[in-house]
Amino acid sequence: MTDRVIAVGGHESDGAAALAGVLGPEVTRVGGGRELVREVRSARAAGERVCVVPMTLGRDPSLVADAARTLLALDAGERAGTLLAEPFGTTAHLVGWLRTLANRVPDDRALLVTAPSGDPFSDADLFRTARLVGQYGRHRVVEVALLGGAPDLAEGVWRCRALGAPGAVVLPAAWAVPEPAGVAHAEYGGPLLSASAAAGVLASRVRQARERYERSGDDGVDRALAADHDHGHAHSHGPDDHGHGHSHGHGHAHSHAHSHAHSHGHSHGHGHSHSHGADDGHGHGPDGGGDHHRALSPAPRTAGESPAEHQGSAPDLVPSHRSPR
Repeated sequence: MTDRVIAVGGHESDGAAALAGVLGPEVTRVGGGRELVREVRSARAAGERVCVVPMTLGRDPSLVADAARTLLALDAGERAGTLLAEPFGTTAHLVGWLRTLANRVPDDRALLVTAPSGDPFSDADLFRTARLVGQYGRHRVVEVALLGGAPDLAEGVWRCRALGAPGAVVLPAAWAVPEPAGVAHAEYGGPLLSASAAAGVLASRVRQARERYERSGDDGVDRALAADHDHGHAHSHGPDDHGHGHSHGHGHAHSHAHSHAHSHGHSHGHGHSHSHGADDGHGHGPDGGGDHHRALSPAPRTAGESPAEHQGSAPDLVPSHRSPR
């Protein structure tokens, strides 16, 4: 039985349209919803197994949850041959890939981390990503541009020049980031991944989903339903709320927890992202192994865990004992 791989895209890929130049013709590209259901049903009717891969780079967890909810609409026979893979990338992967691009940019240029605007929380994640890309790097100026949002590309370049950089290099933090034609003092520093590197990461996600199913019968749908649970508003009710926390994200029910598991030592769950090159989905920082790699030792791999799988679960925050520049 053959596998049909379906790549589902969201705002990072303009509804999968921007994936046309990245993924080969053997991969079906859809924007989700009815289009996803139609392609899955077509494949199952032809006797093919299906693996759906959400093509987020870490900033669109709602894409993962929406894909899971869409697959729940299938009947039992269609679900039986359909798997939902882990997302193509995490924010830890994205930071590593962007750092690899930053390595190629002259020191005096600014880095302009650029992606299409999404919801306010996805946009905020882009600022966080840019901060992590610049941490311990060689570039003094790192700014953000939101296509279709604010600051846009022109304003992002203006900010870079106002901070003393002669020009900005656009680092694409999404699939749908075109070259900055017509924008003075800006040049393109992409693509984020080569076609061969993207194909390798995609194949790894499909293989992991198949192995997980064969090992435990987990098709990936149930776990993905909560992918965007923490992606949204969060608030507390003040000092007298007895530790109750309410998480409001995209229509999910409130969660109430009496324990926040806060640590008051020198470590607050902060980690770092690192990797060994674009083709395995990871990228070293500018020095290839500077202080940000020595600051924290990676957790040991569990038995049978591959290096790529181990890195994909790495935390993506900067070490807490290093003060920011």
